[in-house]
Amino acid sequence: MPKRLRVLAGDCTVTFSGSNDRQRTQRGRVVVLIKPDDTTLVHDADGYQPVEWLTRPDSVTVEGDGDAFTVTARDGESTLRVVAEEATAARALPVTEAGTPVGTCPGCAGPLVRSGGDVVCGNCEERWGLPAGATVTDGTCENCGLPRIRVERGEVFRLCLDPGCESLADAVTERFDRVWDCPDCGADLRVRTAPGRVYLGCGEYPDCETTFSVPSGTVVDDCPCGLPVFETPTGRRCLDGTCDRWETATDGGRPRL
Repeated sequence: MPKRLRVLAGDCTVTFSGSNDRQRTQRGRVVVLIKPDDTTLVHDADGYQPVEWLTRPDSVTVEGDGDAFTVTARDGESTLRVVAEEATAARALPVTEAGTPVGTCPGCAGPLVRSGGDVVCGNCEERWGLPAGATVTDGTCENCGLPRIRVERGEVFRLCLDPGCESLADAVTERFDRVWDCPDCGADLRVRTAPGRVYLGCGEYPDCETTFSVPSGTVVDDCPCGLPVFETPTGRRCLDGTCDRWETATDGGRPRL
């Protein structure tokens, strides 16, 4: 179910007191917004900024009946208190995250939006995490109906948004498992995974603990050390971000002329 935004309005006295000796009292017909994370905002008729606010306070309480209300938000030594002498509105409204539209939820037909590093349904609020650097394409998965994504991990992979349907880790493993040798002991580098991360680790672990994170980018060359060179959003680099031989062979990641 969507989260709720509380909206209260009326002729109010607004008082703020804080640990920095800031004391302020205002009076007017205002609107009080209490967001799902308890952020409390007090807006008047002027401009877009609230006249007072507390971001994610420790606690928020609302007291009163239909004719009046009192909102008290506390965060450490700061207190925001709104006392309505006359209430004109008090409602709880459904709200969701806003983001870039990327498709339709196959489960409930609600709108899918990209919000930060996730894709979220604006109706059922189902959420799917995106790998770092991934983009959502216009394609749709034939199996589940979710959007397809484009992500670079050594090469370009086009996968379903749901990792349970098509796994980035499986795709990288199929392509790059045992392709390169460990520069420290010569054993095969194996594709391994951790939450939110795909990396290469020495096949002789725990005797050899060499590991390398696979960056967002594509393999475009070989480094003198024997590891691959990646074209990334910030330029070319060896898989080993500390590789001295790559720095020697290039000028700050750029081939010497």
